[in-house]
Amino acid sequence: MKRLLVLSLVATGLLLSGCGKTEPAAAAASGKKLTIAMLPKSKGNAYFLSAAKGAQKAADALGDTLLFDGPTQTDPAKQNEIVEGWINKGVDVIAVAAEDKDALSTALRKAQGKGIKVVSFDADVLPDARTFFVNQATPQGIGYALMDEAARLCDSEGEFAIITASLTAANQNEWKKNIDERLKTYPKMTLVDFRPCDDDKSKAQAEATTLMSAHPNLKLIMAICSPGVPGAAEAVKQAGKTGKVKVIGLGLPNENKAYVHGGVTDSVILWNTEELGALAIQAADALARGTLKPGDKTFKAGDKTYDIVGDNIMLGKPFIFNKDNIDQFDF
Repeated sequence: MKRLLVLSLVATGLLLSGCGKTEPAAAAASGKKLTIAMLPKSKGNAYFLSAAKGAQKAADALGDTLLFDGPTQTDPAKQNEIVEGWINKGVDVIAVAAEDKDALSTALRKAQGKGIKVVSFDADVLPDARTFFVNQATPQGIGYALMDEAARLCDSEGEFAIITASLTAANQNEWKKNIDERLKTYPKMTLVDFRPCDDDKSKAQAEATTLMSAHPNLKLIMAICSPGVPGAAEAVKQAGKTGKVKVIGLGLPNENKAYVHGGVTDSVILWNTEELGALAIQAADALARGTLKPGDKTFKAGDKTYDIVGDNIMLGKPFIFNKDNIDQFDF
């Protein structure tokens, strides 16, 4: 009788334990639908909306659920708050683009401690706060491409200025370091200012207007955040300086086509943002299911194979959009 009672209690205990929430790792291993949370720097930025479009397509193809949320404007504290909410919700994987890599890494380490997998994309966090970084291009490749294009348009001499999203943006600060490094090969060019626009087109326009006023010999404005390029272009257009002050930067083709065809913006340098978003979700799914592991040298997603350098999954090289090819792209 006692033995039967013990067996009954054990069985009851097993049943009760099975009624609890499935842990993320267990859900992934069992092949169940995953919940992947994607955190952009700001959810209203067209760049990240384009990445989210690709991410949703990838999630649908994989049979996963995608949660896309972020601050309305760049805000490291809000990013932390959102991650904490996802930890409490018990998502399976988090894919993040960090506004402040140091600030966000603490929350992500906590997520990892709860069994939640983490990948970063676009803007990395500290290496111990994620497993892989889905890298749109190397900082050197981006920085050198921007500086070389600026030098070409300025005949390798004259003053130029840079508009960035924020002074704490990890990826943009890495690009700036490489721009500075490449600048050493153009001794007749001078960087006169480096200004933040809070990832906002209107603020970028205001900053560009101020830059042209403060530096009457300015030959070029380089914007290294997507809202900054059309913002700077609009300022140049309204100032009547089209052709006199060149505009280049990292941006989306659709946001800049009118300015490129109008001769205001000469070059837009970027990558396929939808593919970046899709790759982040594909990597997140594979990491959670154990088919992507540290030490892998390549990652196959769909019909493409991507190189892995260390713990960076490489999307590819930057691409230069100009009036000759920009109409071929729709994002």
